[in-house]
Amino acid sequence: MPEKFDTEMKTLNRMVMEMGALAMNMLLDSVRSLKDRDVELADEVLERKDKLYSYDQGIEEKALKILTLYQPMARDLRELACVLKMITYMTRIGRYGYDIAKVTKGIAPEPHVKKLIDIPNMASLTASMIDDVLKANETGDLSLIENLAERDDFLDKERYSIFRECLTYMMEDPRTITRCMHYVMVARYLERCGDHACKMAEKVHYKVTGKHVEIS
Repeated sequence: MPEKFDTEMKTLNRMVMEMGALAMNMLLDSVRSLKDRDVELADEVLERKDKLYSYDQGIEEKALKILTLYQPMARDLRELACVLKMITYMTRIGRYGYDIAKVTKGIAPEPHVKKLIDIPNMASLTASMIDDVLKANETGDLSLIENLAERDDFLDKERYSIFRECLTYMMEDPRTITRCMHYVMVARYLERCGDHACKMAEKVHYKVTGKHVEIS
């Protein structure tokens, strides 16, 4: 029975890593599609939504099956609880990628108000946070998430910086209002994804140590 349990848990964790990579890449590709006004890439991101939801449902069903069949205790139980929480946050991250891809399709016909640099930088930082959380979850190495709060603070500052800059453009030229509001919204999405990464990190920390922490 323990051997079968270990096999099931390894499969479950592999699925979690795959789902995390899918959600992270949806986010990165959606921002790339926005930067390049690439409608074809945006469509590819939109098509991945069903796969994201399939992972969400499949992992939840497998985790509940393991919980029912093996009734794990201590760290194993915390690990299952961590999985059930993480898939919720990963689904939201992927969904934000989906929403950004929709923004791309909406504003692609017009040129950007300015060269997009800050938003791709935010996306890169957010992806690094998600990636480190996934690695910490896989390896148990909590040093990977030690500075997550600092990175999240930087995302918050970047979001407000983009808002202030866009406000200036909108005041100078009302024709930029629609595009600038989309930039502000995308920055907000990326900031929220950073928050979700922090929440996942809290669950990973609890799984590994049995202690609750707040990362924000």
